[in-house]
Order: sequence, then C-alpha cells, then structure tokens
Amino acid sequence: MQKIQSLEDLNSIKEKTMPYLSLRLGAFGDDRTSQEKAEALASSPYNHSIMVCAGTGCLSSNSQKVKEQLLEEINKRHLADKVEIVKTGCFGFCELGPVVVIHPGAYFYCRIQPEDVQDIFDNHIEKGQAVQRLLYKNPTTHEITETMDENKFFHPQTRIALRNCGIINPEKMDEYIARDGYRALAKVLMEMTPSEVVKTVRDSELRGRGGAGFLTGRKWAFTAAVKQDYKYVVCNADEGDPGAFMDRSILEGDPHAVLEAMAIAGYAVGASEGYIYVRAEYPIAVARLEKAIEEATQKGLLGENILGSGFNFTVEIRLGAGAFVCGEETALLRSVTGQRGEPRSRPPYPAVQGLWDKPTLLNNVETYANIPQIILQGPQWYASIGTEGSKGTKIFSLAGKINNTGLIEVPMGTTLRTIVYEIGGGIPQGKSFKAIQTGGPSGGCLPAEHLDKPIDYESLTEIGSMMGSGGLIVMDESDCMVDIARFYLEFTQDESCGKCTPCRIGTKRLLEIVNRITEGNGKLEDLEILEELGHDIQEASLCGLGQTAPNPVLSTLHYFREEFITHIQDKRCPAGVCKALSRHEIDQEKCISCSICTKHCPVKAISGERKVKPFLIDPDICTNCGICVEKCPPKAILRR
Repeated sequence: MQKIQSLEDLNSIKEKTMPYLSLRLGAFGDDRTSQEKAEALASSPYNHSIMVCAGTGCLSSNSQKVKEQLLEEINKRHLADKVEIVKTGCFGFCELGPVVVIHPGAYFYCRIQPEDVQDIFDNHIEKGQAVQRLLYKNPTTHEITETMDENKFFHPQTRIALRNCGIINPEKMDEYIARDGYRALAKVLMEMTPSEVVKTVRDSELRGRGGAGFLTGRKWAFTAAVKQDYKYVVCNADEGDPGAFMDRSILEGDPHAVLEAMAIAGYAVGASEGYIYVRAEYPIAVARLEKAIEEATQKGLLGENILGSGFNFTVEIRLGAGAFVCGEETALLRSVTGQRGEPRSRPPYPAVQGLWDKPTLLNNVETYANIPQIILQGPQWYASIGTEGSKGTKIFSLAGKINNTGLIEVPMGTTLRTIVYEIGGGIPQGKSFKAIQTGGPSGGCLPAEHLDKPIDYESLTEIGSMMGSGGLIVMDESDCMVDIARFYLEFTQDESCGKCTPCRIGTKRLLEIVNRITEGNGKLEDLEILEELGHDIQEASLCGLGQTAPNPVLSTLHYFREEFITHIQDKRCPAGVCKALSRHEIDQEKCISCSICTKHCPVKAISGERKVKPFLIDPDICTNCGICVEKCPPKAILRR
C-alpha cells in the first residue's frame, strides 16, 4: 500500500474518489446549485447509490441481510456497473431501522426487510418510482415524505461531528480523504506551529462534550505548557449513560475523524502516543477503529514521520469493562494502565500528571470529532454557531416516550420544544409530555414549563440539570417521577466505585429513602432529608459521579414535589407505576369480555365468563405485574 507523503497525494486520492461520492452528497442539507448537482450526477460512475445503515441499531434490526439481498438482486439483474451498495454510518433515525437511502434524491426508506428489496428494484431502480409503502410516514399527521430534505426530523439539524455519517463507508479511508479527511492534519503539520493550533482551538470556544463543558483550548494549553519529554493524548469513548449512543455512532460511522483529531492534538501538545479507551460492549466500533488505525498506519498518516514532517504519532485501543465511573478522567486513566478504575483527588490534574504520571490530554469522542473542521473552516466559523457561552453544535441521543427515537446534532441554543416536537415528532399515542431527563443519570428531570429553554451549558445548570454527554430521555403522563428518581439512584449507587464515603454510603441512604416512599412507607420529613443529604453528597464526593448522583432526586423533588407528597400522604402512585401503591381495575364500559386477561394472569386474580360481563380483578390476589394491561386488546384495564 503506497504511503501518503504530501498534500498532493491527498489531492490525488480525493480526485479519484470524489466521483464515487458525488451522488451521496444530496443528504443532510445539500446546498449545491442545480448545475453543480447535474455535474456531479454526470461525473458519477453509477446511476444509483444505495446507502445501507450499518450502525449498531440497524444491524440489530437485520440491515446486514438487507444488504446481502440488495447485492444478490444487483447480480441477478446484472446492474453491478450501474448501482452501488454502500454500508455507512448512522443516519440518526434509529427508530425506523433498517434504514436505506437511495441517491440521487436521498429517498428515505425505513424498516426495510429482505423481502422488500425486489419491490425497490422493480419500481425505484428500474422505473424511477418511489415505493410509497416503504417511505417515512409521520406518526401524527400520517403524511408521507419521500426524501430526507422533506423530512422534518432533519430540518433543524446541523451536522459537524456527524458530517460523514450516512455519506461515506467508514471502512474505506479513501472516502474519508475525499471528504477533506486528513487535510486538517496536513495543514497543521505544514503551515502551523503547535501554539497556533492551540490558539485556533481556544478561539473556537469549543467546550468539552463529555459532560462538564470545560473549554477545550484551555485544556490543550495547560497540557502544552507542561515541560516534559513524554506526553499522551487519550480519547474517552467510555460511554456509560443509559440511552446514550453518541460516541458509538461517531466511531462506527467516521472513525478516521477521531484519529485525525488525536494526531492534531498530539502535535499541538507535544505527544507522540495516543490511546482510545472504548467500551468492550461496542464491538462494531472497536472493529472499525482497528481497521482505521491499521489503514492510517499503512498509508503513513499515523506512525513515524507523518507527511514528511518529522512528527510521530501512534494510536492504540484499550477496552473498558463497562464501569460507569471510568467515564471520570482519573478513573479512566488508571483503567488504561490496568489498575482498578477509581478516581483520585485533583490536583494534580491529568494535564500535569496523568497516564503513567505523565502529562496527558484527555477529551471525549465528540470533542475530537469537531477538531478537523475547526482547523479547516477556522475558529470564527465555529464560534458563529450556537450561543454566547456555548459554541457549535451538540449531539443528543433522543430516547424514551417520543415518536422519533434517534441521534441528532443541533446548534447549541436549540430549544427543548424544537427537539421534542419538531425533530422528535411529539409524544406517542397522543399522550401529554411530562418531563425530559437531560444529562443522563447525572442530570435532572425538567417539566413542560422549560420546553422553550435553549439548550446550552449555562441554561441547563440554571434550572437544575446539566448537559452531560448528551442523553435526552422523554417521559409522558404514564411515568412516575418518584420511580424515575429511584431508577437513576439505583444506577448511580450500583456504579459507585466505593472509594469515598459520601458517594458510597450517601447514595445508598438516598436510595433507601426513595424506595420507602415508592413502597408506601415514606414520611414527609423524608423529603427534607433527601434534599439535605443530596446537597451534602454533591459537596463532599470525590469525583463527578458522586457530585452529580443526587441531581435526579433533587430536580424531581423541586419540580414534582406534589407527586412525592401523594405517595407519602395518600399512599397512591398517580401514574400507577409503583406496585405497592397501585391497583388494577377493569373499565366495565370498555371491557369486551374476551377473557384474554384471564389467560395471561399468572396468579389467577381475574374472574369472569367469556362474553358475559363483568370481569373483575381481585385486589387481594393481584400482584400488580401489569401483564393484563399489556395484553388487553381494548385497553380496558387501568392502573389506579
């Protein structure tokens, strides 16, 4: 494999590869003129590019078999010279996988199965007619949209960190280069000093996307200023928040962007060795990273004397065992060296004493993914996006009680309402919005009154939550906020490393109190204890896990206090979620006496005769398991 030794080599690869990408650029807000699009169409060696999502979400829904069926159909119809099949990264619309996008036109097909492939070829490929039954249908308006440009899910989005996901094959380095990949690395090595690189990152005002939002340029400056012969660059890909998959999707869809950024960081701070700490539960991301590192090394963009500059930089992968606390930087660095993942007190900070006690720069995946574009487009360009204190875009994983589950990237300052109702498509089954959890287990639950709040670091902190790594979980009227607080407390208490007493014991006591409340044994004074203990844990804990663990409890107490009081005083769960405080009743008006509930009840608590009313639930026998609620066809069984 020939090594890339100059900018001319990069240009040559781009020139050869770009025609293969020319059809695909119609996705994600294509701003080319009609003439430019026509020229691109003419330059393409293919008539159609069929993009198949190969992210974890779609692969789990059978996209690999869809791809195999597409290839089989191409061979059967002798269309290999006219139609290409490309596996690509996440398009973001994970709810609808497997996703297939066909160019030109960016026709968006969802929930594709192998048996749909023949229909796609018979109509779309052969006749130029979109297959209507496979297109996206809005769950609220039932309106069908054919292309990505028409789909409101993509309208408010601006892709920077995700710019290549859904466009390139992540396992083909030449396609990354055709999208100006490694050009930023070439620019810093050939045109900029390390201090100029640090200044560029600082002037962009990019803040770390891992949670705390520390200014990235300042962190780079601290590391660069330390006078040591050996330094390290580390990437935190230990994504532990429930429902979060931002970093995974970048690594699966665009691994070279992270490698290029790490090399740029190494040059800027004076490091020659990098490590990516990634969850072992991300096998696809790990495999694509390994392939990307191997190819970049073979082509000379990692390793020794990169682009003839005399700069050396290598990257290795370290697998994490799934401990949430290893998302904290000092715990992560200990784990990289093979030690138990426990945080330590700071200072000294990793910039001074990090990996193997050497100065270490540590950023997360999303932070690095922004760096190449900041170098190429300039810091002012990046700083022009977002709000006064929070620049650029942010990736969020959107999950929970929402129609359009998926991955999105929006400018900082976008409101929660825009995300929930325009991008997310609103709440399923016509139910009402109740709360949104931002920042994962460390964040807070925000009610409807804050839907018009712009999302940025300062705004979320002001209202009792945080940005975190970017998880957004939507809750509707059927969710119990006391139970939500219990769930997150249970998670953080279980994930505590146990090193410091406030976190180890404090979170356990918080959980015990909340459990009592959900079981009907709470007291009003428990609410004051929760608040006092929560604030003490925040102030006294050693690391970010303990310092933020009380947030879900404190925020739900602040915004949904009446729900706690109802659990305590009335011994009732308004949402019917807490089993000890709920009962099930059959609505006699809705019941059709089908007897399905009796067949599924595991404790035989339901009596009645088929087609003869009434069917009744014996509260003394019922265990509130909820199976009858799920199985009842007319939804006649209610939680009270």
